[in-house]
Amino acid sequence: MSNDKYPNLDFSEIENKAVNAFNEFDLAGKRILAVIPDNTRTAPIDIMFRLFYRHYIKNVKALDFMVALGTHPLLNMDQKLKRIGVTLKDYNELYSKIKIMNHRWDIPETFIKIGSLSKGEISELTSGILNEGVDITINRTIFNYDKLLILGPVFPHEIAGFSGSNKYLFPGIGGWDFIDTTHWLGALVTNMNIIGIKDTPVRRLIDRARDFIDMEIVYFNIVMHKNDIKGLFIGNNRLAWEKAVELSSKVNIQYIDKPIKNVLSIPSEKYDDFWTASKGVYKLEPIVEDGGNIIVYAPNVKEFSYTHGKIIDRVGFHIKDYFLANFDRFKNESPTVLAHCALVKGQGEYRNSVEYPRINIHLSTGIDKERCKKVNIGYINPKKIDVEKYKNNDDYFVVENAGEILYRLS
Repeated sequence: MSNDKYPNLDFSEIENKAVNAFNEFDLAGKRILAVIPDNTRTAPIDIMFRLFYRHYIKNVKALDFMVALGTHPLLNMDQKLKRIGVTLKDYNELYSKIKIMNHRWDIPETFIKIGSLSKGEISELTSGILNEGVDITINRTIFNYDKLLILGPVFPHEIAGFSGSNKYLFPGIGGWDFIDTTHWLGALVTNMNIIGIKDTPVRRLIDRARDFIDMEIVYFNIVMHKNDIKGLFIGNNRLAWEKAVELSSKVNIQYIDKPIKNVLSIPSEKYDDFWTASKGVYKLEPIVEDGGNIIVYAPNVKEFSYTHGKIIDRVGFHIKDYFLANFDRFKNESPTVLAHCALVKGQGEYRNSVEYPRINIHLSTGIDKERCKKVNIGYINPKKIDVEKYKNNDDYFVVENAGEILYRLS
């Protein structure tokens, strides 16, 4: 579907929406915390930061920002300033009263329990896929404020179905137990059966967890296509997110007529480890034929995960049925990491103690051959990849800046 049908929003439209939101949701005189994505998500956070400063700062008691890292690496000051689009000089001279905080997932004291979901309720919400209870914890800093603004893009997503909205709370600034629960649930459902779908078991859990936060949340749901702003849907309930999903489905899902044998996926360089660059696998898995191949070409990627790399080295990449069949061996490992490894490996079958992945994943990155072999994933020397030759090879489908556009079969 041509994106010409969906014109870009211009600055004045975005500004009008931001001003209207300030009045509609009674932000005057309030302490405001804006929750934003890190630099691995394409979004005009710099534009929104300037608009919030221009139109909000003089009329609120506080306006601060928190980066919803989930379990991604903490941002240093330069990275935080890059996210909001200002220089250190400008920050010190103009914006220093605004705090730009990391979500400190690495400190247990960060979290406060706000509720719990019973085994029965989780079973009901997930249609019986998962049968275990979980406590809901979140960054306690939010309760120093009167209102939350959730500001981020809505893309097809391998665990939630679509990103955005309450996903910036859970896992964005949520606690480890609930992150483990939702990620493992996503792996059980599988990427192929969840990505690009609005109503998913994981989204139901995330939205239910939001109910335990006793404060108003205003959602600024942004729809991007590449670097273009296609939509901004603002509201204090699910409806704004659903409108964003509808548009994102049209501009961020591309359809292919027939299955592809070989894909060269070149993830965006904004992904600096494979934990994030693996979006270049998830978004392309649906179009690869059985027995086909995805080569992830990302020479800039030197680590499986800066947060979870040591665990990945221990457990390796396997289909979910392998982990389920050998669960005693992995029961003390992080379910979030097991989920990632299973999602990367994709669908498959486990028969007679042997796993048969549906497709083959090969890394052509800065991670060496021996380490790839150890974790059960393919390797191709990145020095042997000539992208232009692959583009001219009819046997390969080449996708540049992979990671946000979902590819599906017509």
